[in-house]
Amino acid sequence: MILVLTDMPEGTVGFEAVGEVTSDDYRDVLAPALQRELDGGQVRLLCLLDDRFEGYSPGAWVQDAKMWLGHLGTWEKVALVTDHEGIARALDAFAWMMPGEARSFPVDQLDAAKTWVAATD
Repeated sequence: MILVLTDMPEGTVGFEAVGEVTSDDYRDVLAPALQRELDGGQVRLLCLLDDRFEGYSPGAWVQDAKMWLGHLGTWEKVALVTDHEGIARALDAFAWMMPGEARSFPVDQLDAAKTWVAATD
């Protein structure tokens, strides 16, 4: 399941993944919320994968790839907040491929991640 975080700074959007994330979560929750941001231009996104996150279904992986590749020029900043080291390492390893900035943060630095993703530098 994907939940929209309501306590995000102005100009940002945040999501929390809980349990297993499915393709329906992308269609029903993530896509509509992101479309509002995409209509406004660049997106500053925070994703929280804490200890309640269990993983992605195969369909969710496909939807995730479509979303990222379909909007390559719109990602201004992406903050991934997680203690899942493999996921954080993967983002950090491939962040250079993203047109915007991407950075991982441990869960205990959620507030710092929100500050970073909101900053317009």
